[in-house]
Amino acid sequence: MTAREGKQIILFLCEHNAGRSQLAAALLAHRTGDRFEIRCAGTDPAKHASDAVAASLAELGIDIGGRLPRRVTEEDLREADVVVTMKPGLALPAQPAGKRVGWSFPDPLGWDAEGIRPLRDQIDSAVRELADNL
Repeated sequence: MTAREGKQIILFLCEHNAGRSQLAAALLAHRTGDRFEIRCAGTDPAKHASDAVAASLAELGIDIGGRLPRRVTEEDLREADVVVTMKPGLALPAQPAGKRVGWSFPDPLGWDAEGIRPLRDQIDSAVRELADNL
């Protein structure tokens, strides 16, 4: 837990940090407010977050405009209390110091907002369950 804020750090990871991890981070923040410090990153980040992901979140009143994908660091993995990988077998640059949770969601690369809605809703359900158990 971060000493300065007393909040658990939750880190969502996927490959490109453009879809799944962006969805999870935004949905957890939307559902829990400032209860957690929420971060997301990727092992091979894209240049920008998915426009379709942003559009599907905007339907729920969530704005992720301006968020840029970023590369996960060893520091991220040391600081996080919970690391949620969005893809099985995701190779990380170091072992997480905190609890590791593995989810399996398809990569929405190239999907439109309509196609992402069911994925968004599945991730939302997983995020709600995670929050209830922390």
